[in-house]
Amino acid sequence: MTTKEKIFNKLNSHKETAVSGEKLAEACGISRAAVWKAIQALREEGFNIEGSTNGGYIYRKNSDVVRSDVVKDFLVQKYPGLKKAVIKCFKTIDSTNTYAKKLLSENEKRALDKTVIIAEAQTAGRGRLGRTFCSPEKTGIYLSVIYVPSDRKIEPAKITAFSAVAVKRVIERFFDVDAKIKWLNDIYVNDKKVVGILTEGFTNFETGIIEAAVIGIGINICTKKSQFSKEAQKVAGSITDKKDFGISRSQIAAEVAGEILSIFNEKPQKVIREYQDSSFLKGKTVEVHPIIDDENGVYSATVIAINEEAELVVKLKNGSIKKLSSGEVTLHQE
Repeated sequence: MTTKEKIFNKLNSHKETAVSGEKLAEACGISRAAVWKAIQALREEGFNIEGSTNGGYIYRKNSDVVRSDVVKDFLVQKYPGLKKAVIKCFKTIDSTNTYAKKLLSENEKRALDKTVIIAEAQTAGRGRLGRTFCSPEKTGIYLSVIYVPSDRKIEPAKITAFSAVAVKRVIERFFDVDAKIKWLNDIYVNDKKVVGILTEGFTNFETGIIEAAVIGIGINICTKKSQFSKEAQKVAGSITDKKDFGISRSQIAAEVAGEILSIFNEKPQKVIREYQDSSFLKGKTVEVHPIIDDENGVYSATVIAINEEAELVVKLKNGSIKKLSSGEVTLHQE
């Protein structure tokens, strides 16, 4: 363990109370000068460490730094039942989902249950159907959760729907916003998409059973409009326009992961009702894309409801009713 990590652990254990440089030096077996150097290094990483009037140091929990130990601390405080969850954090990664799938391909899958991969930025963030997801540093949260149920019973549509409800809860918990869900996996605030969810299954080719799910979450917290592509600007937005939103991204990431891993233990009917109540598509006319980028298959329909299986129920122009479990729908203004 490095000197910097030792100093951080000591400050973190004192729960926002001052610790003198002398005590830190003694506890870590280093000089006062080495303590100061470590404090400066932590500050440069983004940790909010204040100097108190009596010469001590106070670590503030709202520091906007994403680190495995910090996330785990927040996670266990809020969700004590997830002490065995494994947190992996990266400054930059190509894609958290890609990394999660690599882990699943190289390791025993049950052992990876409740593994959370978090990145400060992604160079090749992925959305649904091969699209890219804008993932600049310091403006959002990008994470993937590996879920391997003991009964290996995975229903992709429900996992995506339940995850959307979990993320919506956390957003509304931390920000004064009214978040809505657009079937199947997008969360909107002020008519702009602020969250994308990409759920991917890991299938056993011999049995055809989906053995594990990777739930990828991309949240635009304060991403600027100019950071989105021109095409994405038509739909994408951010939760807030404040760069300093006063909440640690580690805490938000921890609660998103915790809420997702906990929601699968709730009564399904309750979660589905919450999902249904959060939808803003009922009664709207949408364009249905059964296969993306195939304009020949696009048709218009009116949304009637979302059923207990998280399927979108639509009424076609000829009066027939159809249930959608996959594909995508867009509003005319999109």
